[in-house]
Amino acid sequence: MGTLIVVLILIAVLVFAVLSVIRRVKYGSSCCGTHDAAPSKIKVRDKNASHYQYAYNISIDGMHCSHCVRRVENALNLQDGVWAKVSLEKKSALVRSKCPLEEKAVSKIVSDAGYTVTRFEKI
Repeated sequence: MGTLIVVLILIAVLVFAVLSVIRRVKYGSSCCGTHDAAPSKIKVRDKNASHYQYAYNISIDGMHCSHCVRRVENALNLQDGVWAKVSLEKKSALVRSKCPLEEKAVSKIVSDAGYTVTRFEKI
C-alpha cells in the first residue's frame, strides 16, 4: 500500500513537471511576469519605407524575451503614422515616422510599456 502511494505521488509530480515545461515552451519564460500567450501583434498597414520621412534608432533597456519585444513594438505601432521594428538581439528599435517625434514622447511610450529608452538617435 505504501509503495502505491509513493508511485502515485511521483506520477503526479511528473505530470505537473511536464505540463510546466509545455507551458514554458508554448508561452515563453516568466521574465515579463506572466506565463500568458504573447499579445497579438499590431500590424502596420503602410510598410512602404518611402512614406516615412523620419527615422530613429532607439536603444531599449529591460527587454529579455520575444514577449518584451512584442510589447514595445505594439506600443510604438499603436501611434498614428509610426512603424517600429524592435530587435531583441540589439536591444533596440528602428522607428519610422511620418511626422517628427520627440524623444520625451517616445520615452514615455516605451516607459508605459515597462521598459527604458537609453539612447534616442535620429537617423
